Amino acid sequence: MSQAEVEDRLYTVIKVARSEDLVQQIGNDIYIDLVDHDKVCSFRDKHTPFNLFKWFSPCERSYLLSVSNVQMFSCNIGKITEVFGIPVQYQRFWLWAKRKNHTYRPIQPLTPLEEAQPVGQLREVSNTVNDAELKLFLEVELGQVGQLREVSNTANDAELKLFLEVELGQDLRPVPPLAKTKSDILLFFKLYDPFKEELRYVGRMFVKRSGLPIEVLPMIKKMAGFGPDEEIELYEEIRFEPAVMCEHIDKINGDIIYLQKLSEIGTEQYRYPDVPSFLEYVHNRQSKLHNYDDVVERVAHHLSLDDRSKIRLTSHNCYFQQPIPHPIKYRGVEHLTDMLLHYNQTSDILYYEVLDIPLPELQGLKKLEVAFHHATKDEVVIHTIRLPKQSTIGDALDDLKTKFRGKAFPFNCWYDA
Repeated sequence: MSQAEVEDRLYTVIKVARSEDLVQQIGNDIYIDLVDHDKVCSFRDKHTPFNLFKWFSPCERSYLLSVSNVQMFSCNIGKITEVFGIPVQYQRFWLWAKRKNHTYRPIQPLTPLEEAQPVGQLREVSNTVNDAELKLFLEVELGQVGQLREVSNTANDAELKLFLEVELGQDLRPVPPLAKTKSDILLFFKLYDPFKEELRYVGRMFVKRSGLPIEVLPMIKKMAGFGPDEEIELYEEIRFEPAVMCEHIDKINGDIIYLQKLSEIGTEQYRYPDVPSFLEYVHNRQSKLHNYDDVVERVAHHLSLDDRSKIRLTSHNCYFQQPIPHPIKYRGVEHLTDMLLHYNQTSDILYYEVLDIPLPELQGLKKLEVAFHHATKDEVVIHTIRLPKQSTIGDALDDLKTKFRGKAFPFNCWYDA
């Protein structure tokens, strides 16, 4: 093991997600789940007790801020209080758990006993119980840092991910976190606006595990900025298949609920009138910068087709609402935007067909349609033959004769111009 690797094992990267991160990312960077942990504030710390972590002076701590997926810069910082402006007594941190659908949700607040543990140990315990990395949500409070980390993740990266929960009073200043009982669960809410085709985070709320949605509807409406008489529809986020929520809440910490006005659902003036249709659109949406290979690869994957070269694409005619006459040649366009463009009109429709041979091979062939008129019958049979473009009429006749093997009669050929 190199010196750098030995040194690395002495440190833990602590990633802290806050409500501000959810507001900034949901509807912009992400739609499903709550946050991209590569884009939240990160601290690099030696394996010191976590509850001491909050009190180091600026000269004793290195700070890493994730500004993008690939960029980070470091500077000196002081206490967490100085970074976030949240007094310690108003902080409550949550562990993140990885679910079966590969999303991460805050699962439980750190207890005083867990805060006293080394970060590496905490990460280990969390991974055993919840199959998760040590991700923490800062509700707005935290033992040696290195052991805490292992509660959440035995597997690979030396990261501790937290969620910081902060409660604000009427004057928008931090107040002590609300008391939480075993029957309370923490839910997160996203609001969908079909007019703007916009999804945004509107807040979180503690509800009773056995409660009914109707019991918390007034608070949900207020959170979304709706009037008390506004009817709303609630959905639970389950991958890309939200289900209408109409029974007992019966949820667990970290569940995500979508809401929208009931009057908007089913309205024909909107392209995506409800949450399921909007999420389906987001799920199917592709980057405009995808190249030809990217697009056919995704189509082939969706069709469970092994050979993507057997996919042929055709652009959409925006004026006549049908495929254009000529398909797209193999790697004939550079980007998806080029495939969707038709006479300065951009469409969101693309046609595909599955060929029996690879498209590059097909493009090297000439397709001929031969109408066979029987000498004694009125029926006409159309035969399609494919030959290399350099083939002669004689080659075409030889190929055609194979279709009538065992039969002997003269051929008269006409060319239809």
